[in-house]
Amino acid sequence: MAYMSDSTGTQSWLGEYFGFEEHGTDLRTELIAGATTFLTMSYIIIVNPAILSEAIRIEGYSQQEVFQMIAIATILASAVAILVMAFYANRPFGLAPGMGLNAYFAFTVVILLGIPWQTALAAVFVEGVIFMALTYFGARRYVIELFPAPVKFAVGAGIGLFLLLLGLIEMNVIVQYEATLVQLNDVATDPVALVALAGLAFTFILYARDITGAIIIGIVTTAIAGWGLTLGGVVDRGVLAPAQLASPQYDITPLAGAFLDGFGQIEPATFVLVVFTFFFVDFFDTAGTLIGVSQFGGFLDEDGDLPEMEKPLMADAVGTTFGAMVGTSTVTTFIESSTGIEEGGRTGMTALTVGGLFLLSLVAVPLIAAIPQYASYLALVVVGIIMLQGVTDIDWENPAWLISGGLTITVMPLTASIANGLAAGIISYPVIKTTMGETGDVRPGQWVLAAAFVLYYYVSAGGVISGT
Repeated sequence: MAYMSDSTGTQSWLGEYFGFEEHGTDLRTELIAGATTFLTMSYIIIVNPAILSEAIRIEGYSQQEVFQMIAIATILASAVAILVMAFYANRPFGLAPGMGLNAYFAFTVVILLGIPWQTALAAVFVEGVIFMALTYFGARRYVIELFPAPVKFAVGAGIGLFLLLLGLIEMNVIVQYEATLVQLNDVATDPVALVALAGLAFTFILYARDITGAIIIGIVTTAIAGWGLTLGGVVDRGVLAPAQLASPQYDITPLAGAFLDGFGQIEPATFVLVVFTFFFVDFFDTAGTLIGVSQFGGFLDEDGDLPEMEKPLMADAVGTTFGAMVGTSTVTTFIESSTGIEEGGRTGMTALTVGGLFLLSLVAVPLIAAIPQYASYLALVVVGIIMLQGVTDIDWENPAWLISGGLTITVMPLTASIANGLAAGIISYPVIKTTMGETGDVRPGQWVLAAAFVLYYYVSAGGVISGT
């Protein structure tokens, strides 16, 4: 009886704190919703370190050990952001390092531009601080009005194509070819490509059948298949499974705080561009996701706005800032939160459940490190295709939208740079609008942005920014 009393008291306190009655929910519903959201977004615990470990190298540590450090940083950054979402914003949204920005961080900023990964983390930290300041002072509306609408709607699809291309390359499905830049690999003779494609097909089937956690199930199943073929002697060790496994690595001190060293290696022009890109994508990805999932959950007011939107935005900003401090890329709200909302999640208790499950996953970090890279990267293909849905929001009949949005989408994957895609869209919009005789629709700040990106193209094309 004492246990029942304590249990009822806890439920009563939680219900009062999070407002269960006001939102028409209860503890059981919130717990189920939180578990559902976690299952659908937990793939990031595997995929984020798989991507960032391509760029982050720490002397004296193997890639698998660095992978484990980043996995822990991913979990901690997600948990901190989600706790802010739960207790400060009281919204049922899950957060974690965002897809697209982690790939931009690793493949464009660090590998292509040659910027030290510590400096890239410093850029994420600065972006997070700026985001917090703008959110605190309520400047969101002014920032949103500054960017061309077609660019905002196109950026998701552009990132989707960027992820899709990266995923297929890492799965050995697409390979470099001099005459056409890329071509289809000889997949029939490549064990990695065969297993990856089988896993991808299986994941698509699960997703099409609306199976909760389709992506994480697909990744784990593909990894098990690779290990099974390896242990069964079908392929040699190191082909479909890691050649050797690293010991558990829970000490992240070589990674945490590394952003401070990055401030001593800044090249101003490049650093500003990277901060801007991180900020732009994070800001509009988060705002768009919040509006989308809020509409699904019935949280929007009669004007189509999310009341007190600054609070969930602050959770994103805090998570990004803390994430940079412990060693991961930009944190953002996940669209997968809609799955928990569909299960009835309406309050911060749903988010609190997601955060708790993230922290519990710390015990599985050594097992996560045993998952082959190609299995992790199938998530990029799936998420990339899902992100293409954004093209339906573009007014393709309007020349300014067609050209600006089309350039944003196509330039990103073709140059392996989110920044280049943004630049193409932002430069073209005021020019085309003026050509159409609609100069009045162009804000002065949009001309300033366009001029700044023209300068960026001049500098980068002139080889001033290394690696381009």
